[in-house]
Amino acid sequence: MAKANTTIESMLWLKTRAAIRAAAAGLKKPLTTANAQQIVAAIEGLGDSTKPLRIGIARTFTTEFLNPWLTLEAAFQGLDLKIHHAPFGNVNQEAHGTSGLVLFKPDICLLLLQREDLHPDLAKPLRGFDLKYQTKLRVEVLERLKRTVTQFRQQQVGHVVLSVLPTLMPSGLGIFDAHSERSEGAWWATLKQEIGQFLREDVSASSFLDLDEALTEIGRSNFFDLRLWYSARYPFTTLASREIARRVVALGTLTSLPKLKVIVLDADNTLWGGVIGEDGIDGIGLGVEYPGNTFLDFQKRLLTYQQRGFILALCSKNNPADVAQVLKDHPHQILRMEHFAAQRVNWVSKADNLISLAEELNLGLDSFLFVDDSDYECELVRKSLPQVEVVQTPGRSIDIPGCLEKVSRLEVISITSEDLEKTVMYTQERKRRELKAQIQKTQEGETDLGAYLTSLEMKMQVFLNHTPHLTRLSQLTQKTNQFNLTTHRYHEQEIRQFLESDNWLVADFTLEDTFGHHGIVGLALIDLTDPSLARFDSFLMSCRVIGREAEGAFIHALLRHLSGIGIKEFVADYVPTSKNELARNFLVAEGFEKESNGRFRRSINDNPARDAASFPIDVIVEI
Repeated sequence: MAKANTTIESMLWLKTRAAIRAAAAGLKKPLTTANAQQIVAAIEGLGDSTKPLRIGIARTFTTEFLNPWLTLEAAFQGLDLKIHHAPFGNVNQEAHGTSGLVLFKPDICLLLLQREDLHPDLAKPLRGFDLKYQTKLRVEVLERLKRTVTQFRQQQVGHVVLSVLPTLMPSGLGIFDAHSERSEGAWWATLKQEIGQFLREDVSASSFLDLDEALTEIGRSNFFDLRLWYSARYPFTTLASREIARRVVALGTLTSLPKLKVIVLDADNTLWGGVIGEDGIDGIGLGVEYPGNTFLDFQKRLLTYQQRGFILALCSKNNPADVAQVLKDHPHQILRMEHFAAQRVNWVSKADNLISLAEELNLGLDSFLFVDDSDYECELVRKSLPQVEVVQTPGRSIDIPGCLEKVSRLEVISITSEDLEKTVMYTQERKRRELKAQIQKTQEGETDLGAYLTSLEMKMQVFLNHTPHLTRLSQLTQKTNQFNLTTHRYHEQEIRQFLESDNWLVADFTLEDTFGHHGIVGLALIDLTDPSLARFDSFLMSCRVIGREAEGAFIHALLRHLSGIGIKEFVADYVPTSKNELARNFLVAEGFEKESNGRFRRSINDNPARDAASFPIDVIVEI
């Protein structure tokens, strides 16, 4: 949160990118283009390490004026941005393999179109067409869009982002539009829904960037700069330019930076107003009246982030019984015990508690977002754990419900069933740990791990080339770090190519036990180009199931299957990173021998695969 007296000039003297970004988020006065350039120069002067992001833009209107805002938002995220603007108006030509945009090899391919680009008749008022033709027109528009997007998707242009410029003027029917059977708003809403469905179901690594939603947030008079539009064919005000840039760069962060997974929340003056230890359960601000209703709305908003797939955790300096009473008994408390995957309510340093939470959840600290009202606590975490993203709640309670809306790494480009069940899965994991603690100890005083694993009654289902799992499989390559032999990252389009190739086997597995289902938690990408040899390009497993022999059961199930179709030699690589030490000895432990070139090899003739019965898991392979 920016201090009340924060100015652009004072921001430029801040010592970290995180501090500058936090100060900018608290400014009430919109930035100018010159301000943006000053801030970018200040951040670049810090010498922080950055990751590259390349954005290619195919457009039918001027877009160069977006550059300073795209660069600013990228600088805030620690991204080194390169931008390519394709020639004005030549959108379809840019979908060819020799175009400047394709040769630029963007991470994000942004298609910025006008409505009339979708069909010549959209240059005319919709209300002039009868209902039958309106329906026909929508079908034709969608087919044209499908052809355009498919052409780009066939090229190596990264994540394809489609957007359509709203109209400068509101509906021609005015306030009657919502009542009319020829409603322009309803027609466009239906088309956008159909576009979203097409991209979701048929085009991997793609998104629809709905500028109508940004227009609604900003307001039409603050969104369009008519002077620039009519003189230079650039439609946006500086306010709209920055918001659009923020949304575009947010998509870039999802392909370039570690994924946020956990939102860690303070309690006092964050989830409710006041201090529970001093004000008591009846005295804290939480309810339908101001200011309690602002905290109520913040809790509602936090639930939506959980529904996007983020885990909620609690980290509060408090007496545990006081916080537990609010979570259990307060009539207006929305977030209850079951909504938090883990809690640290004590008087320990919050930095230490964050480390402890990361260990319990088995996740990296670079996947954590810490939310607190205290200057001291936020600054302590920023300095002690710079890999943790920090948001300080605003001083005015009315600003708290929306304080996370501009956090780019809280955006998502897909939601899987595993995302929706994460909190339940972590609750189940806590119960597994409790069972493990109850298992009888051996004479040496160590847990009888075999008895514990057997008691879980685990069932593994292995799927081969199962296209419905496409989104989750790409997600696994992007997110999995600790048990990942090569950490190769693949977008959905690339996974789809593996699935459709005769020379690759895409294998994944699910795991369930007496406490519940873990979902899809493991993946192997195997190159079968050589008919006598199988090369493991990727082998990874979610940290949620580490320590249960699932990785061994999975690889030996694959060895048995592949040897059954005539393959006798297997090779794999281990590429060490700062995070995958856990997988270092896996291949040797499972019977692979390290060769002089560093590659690992296993011959089925010399070393047959282990039988399924040797693992405490019932394995079924779906062919």
